[in-house]
Amino acid sequence: MSDPQQPYEPERAVAGTGMGGQMDLGASEAITLEKTPESPDGTGPQDKPRSLWSDAWHDLRRNPVFIISALVILFLIVISIWPSLIASGSPLKCDLAKAQEGSQSGHPFGFNGQGCDVYTRTVYGARTSVAVGVLATLGVAVLGSVLGGLAGFFGGAGDAILSRITDVFFAIPVVLGGLVLLSVITSNTVWPVIGFIVLLGWPQISRIARGSVITAKQNDYVQAARALGASNSRLLLRHIAPNAIAPVIVVATIALGTYISLEATLSFLGVGLKPPSVSWGIDISAAAPYVRNAPHALLWPSGALAVTVLAFIMLGDAVRDALDPKLR
Repeated sequence: MSDPQQPYEPERAVAGTGMGGQMDLGASEAITLEKTPESPDGTGPQDKPRSLWSDAWHDLRRNPVFIISALVILFLIVISIWPSLIASGSPLKCDLAKAQEGSQSGHPFGFNGQGCDVYTRTVYGARTSVAVGVLATLGVAVLGSVLGGLAGFFGGAGDAILSRITDVFFAIPVVLGGLVLLSVITSNTVWPVIGFIVLLGWPQISRIARGSVITAKQNDYVQAARALGASNSRLLLRHIAPNAIAPVIVVATIALGTYISLEATLSFLGVGLKPPSVSWGIDISAAAPYVRNAPHALLWPSGALAVTVLAFIMLGDAVRDALDPKLR
């Protein structure tokens, strides 16, 4: 204990021992007691714990795969909305006198079998592919999440019926189903293709959402909210959905690239989009018979399709790695 007769020294401090007594500390020791806890690695003050989403964003910003794929997708979205920024011509303007000719000044990708500028059609084709992929993914995610989430939360007969319905849809071959369903539709818009993709794509998201909701509703915080009298709607929207949506986002992001590829496949087979619509699948189908004489007409739309699908798949993989705690 300190001597009451000892003069006060600024560099000394008195701290309680926690048991009614006091102990004399040096200034440096007193300051140490006031410091905030350091992080486990000892590099500095411990940060406030981050949520799953902020932690995922922290990892994504440092992931080169995410950065590259996001930049590619951003570029595709920009040229889909404003294709005239990098392509001044019309994708429907063709000159048969230039059919199958190679690269020329002002036409870096050459011309296809109908004499259309391959560069312009490749740029404008991004609009159709991105629109189909994004709208179909939104429809699939919303429909599958709602049905699967409700089935997983309430269970019972509704859950059993939904499970059997999804089994039926999983048994339908996608391409064969497209050939059968879209061959009887004469519309020349993107909506029949989007509707077909949503029709056959929702069961996958539904099962993911169902399993995620079943896992989330068993957590202690959900049981505590239920014990406090929270309604079913509040449990779903405030407690379960924010913690069960991550797997749905990951699967939907990866599936977006698959839907773009599916649209191109159906258009290639002649049951998806049809001329005069501009689509990478249509251009690939038109260039296939002339691949020996004009390979460039097939190369550029095929390359654009491959890069687009790869970018969305890479983005989905990066998001999955960031949102899955088991991979940390």
